[in-house]
Amino acid sequence: MAAQLIETQSEFNDLCIKIRDAGIVAFDTEFVSENTFRPELCLLQFATPEMSVAVDPFQVKDLSAWWDIMTDDRSAVIAHAGREEVRFCVHNCGARPRRLFDIQIAEGLRSRSYPMAYDRLIHRVLNQRIHNKETRTDWRRRPLNQKQIDYALDDVRFIIEVWQTQCRSLDSLNRMHWADAEFKRMIDEVASERSAEDWRRLSGIHKLKRRELAVARELYRWRDKDAEERDQPRRRVLRDDLLIDISRRQPVTERDVLSTRDMNRANYRRSAGEIVECVKVGMAVPEPELPKMNTTKASNSEEHVLGKLLAIALANRCAELNVSTSLVGTNNDLRMLIREHLGENNGEGLSRLSTGWRAEVCGDLLGRMIDGEISLRVGNARSDYPLVFEEVDQQEGPSKHVV
Repeated sequence: MAAQLIETQSEFNDLCIKIRDAGIVAFDTEFVSENTFRPELCLLQFATPEMSVAVDPFQVKDLSAWWDIMTDDRSAVIAHAGREEVRFCVHNCGARPRRLFDIQIAEGLRSRSYPMAYDRLIHRVLNQRIHNKETRTDWRRRPLNQKQIDYALDDVRFIIEVWQTQCRSLDSLNRMHWADAEFKRMIDEVASERSAEDWRRLSGIHKLKRRELAVARELYRWRDKDAEERDQPRRRVLRDDLLIDISRRQPVTERDVLSTRDMNRANYRRSAGEIVECVKVGMAVPEPELPKMNTTKASNSEEHVLGKLLAIALANRCAELNVSTSLVGTNNDLRMLIREHLGENNGEGLSRLSTGWRAEVCGDLLGRMIDGEISLRVGNARSDYPLVFEEVDQQEGPSKHVV
């Protein structure tokens, strides 16, 4: 039977009733992000244990019944690499998902594979092969053919079965609370992406002085507003590197703005006057109100050496527990852990490795290494995790295994 594509509001409303009745649904989207301010939602795919169906948002204009399901606490929504799905939810209804589970994250908590592509994950967990032959589809074009719909529905058809398998595994490993914490953290990160301090995420912003930061902040806010009004990607209004360059140069005339070679594009020339006004606003900020500079301390040689050692210890510990190192901790997490234990974190807060399930896995262990309470040596050199952690007797040296 041909895969179903819903194109009417009444069919969609009926689908949402069926999803509520099922209590669990796999969810994915197809979108295009190259030419608009926000990714353009082009297709929604759903699967319950009884059906799989796609929805055309170009025909079904009111999707609120679905966003209501995604943000209540009754239905389990299962996704793979679901950050974009969370973004669509937050943008369209102003609320975050309540019971969203991500099989990509879950797999990294029961194996060393993260992030894992969808087709590989399906093959690993279910021994099913799917074929990604429509990866270059322009999902904005209509009508969609049957092959495109089949491809899109493959992205949800197997998700629930994978999740059920992962749940059994995570339960047996006593790691379900790890997964719940990670799903919540991912949703929190997405929900907080757009804030008043977003401009501080610009590449190169840490190199600017306080007055330059004020200019960069004004340019960033203007660019965001202009890009949204024109429904264009931010880079088309003004590239990040040019924004930083203007913040440094602080041009006072349109001619000064256009003196950089790459500013001679038509869309940039059009905005030269507005850019000058942003610079003026930034330059007029009173000294006490200027943005504070990034006070993050640069890594020194001691931190670098300790970081290398802890990275090796972390990889060994994750191999032993069969959990993904990249999901557990980054080099920045290790750097923050070092500063935390040396009393040099300068208000940066706790490392993620010191809290929650990560502390159980390795944070406490690595912290004790920094404090000189744990030593590390080679045990079985042929093992997948050849290192051995031992408690240090401050009087006599290493004494017993820790893990």
